[in-house]
Amino acid sequence: MTATVNKPAVLVTGGAGYVGSHVCKALARAGYVPVTYDNLATGHRWAVQWGPLEEGDVRDSNRIETVLRRYRATAVLHFAALSLVGASAKQPFDYYDVNVNGALSLTHAMRQTGLRKLVFSSTCAVYGMPERMPIVEDAPTLPVNVYGRTKLAAENLFSDLARAGEIDVVMLRYFNACGADRDGEIGEAHDPESHLIPLAIQAAMGQGGPLSLFGTDYPTPDGTCLRDYIHVEDLAEAHLKALKLLDSTAGAQAFNLGTGIGVSVREVLAAVGKLAGNPVPVIEGPRREGDAPQLYASPGKAERELGWRAAQTSIESMVGSAINWHRKARSAA
Repeated sequence: MTATVNKPAVLVTGGAGYVGSHVCKALARAGYVPVTYDNLATGHRWAVQWGPLEEGDVRDSNRIETVLRRYRATAVLHFAALSLVGASAKQPFDYYDVNVNGALSLTHAMRQTGLRKLVFSSTCAVYGMPERMPIVEDAPTLPVNVYGRTKLAAENLFSDLARAGEIDVVMLRYFNACGADRDGEIGEAHDPESHLIPLAIQAAMGQGGPLSLFGTDYPTPDGTCLRDYIHVEDLAEAHLKALKLLDSTAGAQAFNLGTGIGVSVREVLAAVGKLAGNPVPVIEGPRREGDAPQLYASPGKAERELGWRAAQTSIESMVGSAINWHRKARSAA
């Protein structure tokens, strides 16, 4: 299969995952053919609904090259990665292998096919625990966990290749992705689940047991951590903007993707309890090592240079979309 006339193909590594699948839907709506490349280790076959699925490992450069040529891809959006902070400390080899060697294999395939345009799904974990808020893009990158270090290593690779004139890359540093597709077609379904909002929803609906609340004595208004929550549909829109930016700019650029609003854990739990119709049962515990008291973005650069800003900034609207998806998935099971 090749791209349809007037519909350029874009390779989406990890397109069967949470953020990747939402981006594929946005790409299809914008007139692209999203070609999902995924080994389905953590992604879902049912999440690939808007273009073809090509099964393969991100470390398999020859396989990627074959797929790029088959569809005559015009760009790559790179999501494929291992992404659990806790697991990264226990499995550092696996994380470097997939996240760093995978980046090398991908760019080798791009070199072989003469493809230059790359949008990279990065993370605010590259900053570690910054002293100043909000976080700007030129803040020191001092990640405090293996996951963050592997993502920064991939960023460094892409930046060095861009400086050498081999690729053009936009690196998008997400803050806390959340929410679900407004149509209820796709949503967040990790196994095991590690994100606060789906865990809180499960606890409120009596699935699994109480939520563990790590730390209630932080120097914040209610004693719990503040985080910047960004709706997954807003993230998808940012990827479309990044793809367009690559049509007119060269080199390497990095952007924070967040609302710029810090929301506490207790505020999230209150929103979940209100919208789910049941309070979230909680077991309070000590602080978790490596958790910063507050992390939220300065989204100004993305607004100025990418032409993007978050459209959904209410934590209740984000939680509401996640609850709708969870209920639909539960009733379909």
